[in-house]
Amino acid sequence: MEATQQQQKFSKPLIYMLIGSAFILALSLGVRHGFGLYLVPMSHEFGWSHQVFSLAIAFQNLLWGAVQPFTGALADKYGSKKVVAVGGVLYTIGLLLMSISSNALLLDFSVGLIIGLALSATSFSVLLSAVGRAAHPSKRSMAMGIASAAGSFGQFIMLPTTLLLIKNFGWSSALIITAILVVLIVPLAWMLKAPMYVAPNAVSQATRPNLSFKEILKIAFNHKPFLWLALGFLVCGFQVVFLGIHLPGYLIDHGFDASTGTVFLALVGLFNIVGTYAAGWLGDKYSKPHLLMGLYGLRGVAIVAFLMLPLSIWTVYAFGIVMGILWLSTVPLTNGIVANMFGVKYLTMLSGIVFFTHQVGSFFGGWLGGLNHDITGNYNIIWALSIALSVLGVLVHFFVNEEAVVDD
Repeated sequence: MEATQQQQKFSKPLIYMLIGSAFILALSLGVRHGFGLYLVPMSHEFGWSHQVFSLAIAFQNLLWGAVQPFTGALADKYGSKKVVAVGGVLYTIGLLLMSISSNALLLDFSVGLIIGLALSATSFSVLLSAVGRAAHPSKRSMAMGIASAAGSFGQFIMLPTTLLLIKNFGWSSALIITAILVVLIVPLAWMLKAPMYVAPNAVSQATRPNLSFKEILKIAFNHKPFLWLALGFLVCGFQVVFLGIHLPGYLIDHGFDASTGTVFLALVGLFNIVGTYAAGWLGDKYSKPHLLMGLYGLRGVAIVAFLMLPLSIWTVYAFGIVMGILWLSTVPLTNGIVANMFGVKYLTMLSGIVFFTHQVGSFFGGWLGGLNHDITGNYNIIWALSIALSVLGVLVHFFVNEEAVVDD
């Protein structure tokens, strides 16, 4: 009994990896969640419609998702630290080019192409998969939740920091300073060295044939619960990118200043720490698909309440707190289901496939938000679509289970 408990504890290499992953996610996602703050100043300076910036962000999300399975396959084969280090270099280059983007083409190249590639190497799919491989199966969901929660602190810190940099130095200088911070991802990548957890009876399993990439992909695409899980993640992508990019502009349209939207996003980041940790903890104890059904349902309720209540600074902040708890709580649960279904050997690649649908949703949440605003001057259609998608998110997880298809 004591030996079993000892095996389930976080090892020193895993703790070391958790710290490194937290800092990398804090930088990568903290900067990424602040991109919405650049929409208004860049659009005003160059006379762009909202759709120009929105389309660049939408392209970023779509490319990020499209290359994520391939980035994941590289991480599975060559190791996470090398992939993350390359991603840190690309992220830095992308931010520097963004700082001189005076036309739509250069914006699409920097924000869309380069940073999209960088995010595929420095965000959840690669880092949480590395953590999940190193953790004991009974603690896997919690370990992913801890890394997600600590990384969420970056959003809380980076959003007000980004706003202060833009106000005091201008948007271009703010991006250069941010690039200097992001380059720290490169040395932090060398903290991702924890070995994969190996069960005590692994020797008796050693004679099992190893599945190739092609074989595991065939199994995954023929497993309907995996496909339903992927569809559900599309809802998450649409909602978080629509709110992250367009809520500051929505609030400005209703007479609030830029700081209100920044505080909203900072509250999302702060309470996301609570939400992702709680989701990881609950995911080790209760059905992950049922938890996901609850999360998507509560998102829909929160959006309806926000739109029906009189808009004030207090309802904005309350919405930020509630959405923060529900924001990326889906991530450790979704990745945990993939790990339970197929094991951890190809977890990064398979999580990347699920994440692709998340990014398809992100593309439409970012782009359609800007398009709808340019055509109608408001976001009414996108709000209604966000509510409808919450219902979809609840329904599809009725068909998801965690039963193992491939053993570790």
